[in-house]
Amino acid sequence: MPRLAPAFHREIPAGDSRERRVCDHCAFVDYENPRVVVGCVPEHEGKILLCRRSIEPRRGYWTLPAGFMETNETTAEGAAREAEEEALAQVEIGPLLTLFEVPHVSQVHVFYRATLREPRFGAGHETLEARLFTWDEIPWDEIAFESVAHALWAWREGNGLVHRLP
Repeated sequence: MPRLAPAFHREIPAGDSRERRVCDHCAFVDYENPRVVVGCVPEHEGKILLCRRSIEPRRGYWTLPAGFMETNETTAEGAAREAEEEALAQVEIGPLLTLFEVPHVSQVHVFYRATLREPRFGAGHETLEARLFTWDEIPWDEIAFESVAHALWAWREGNGLVHRLP
């Protein structure tokens, strides 16, 4: 017999203070929580590694290696994994650089400072090309996301502030 997709309604469950999705059949509460994006600003000899995206959103635009955190990994482990997946780069994760709250898309973006272990990198499966840029070479008009531009500036300024993006 085929399984039916659960039907949900919205209500404030007992003991809660927010409206949630609740299963019509078993009363399971489906908590919809923000997603965590993890990434890093990989540096080699004063240059920053950027990736040109091969996927939407913002295909063809430049970004830092970053993506959604996976289950059972730390934010630092996720940032290192994303550098390997997107830029085929081995990085040494440094200190936390900055954190962005992006409530309009229910995301939190976490960026670390990082150093390339060696100057070897390439295009991963979500990347058209990867390249090292000096600060003056960064293609600012082609940066994919506002949080990436802010992370680059935080790297440059040496500050690690918590930011809220509109």
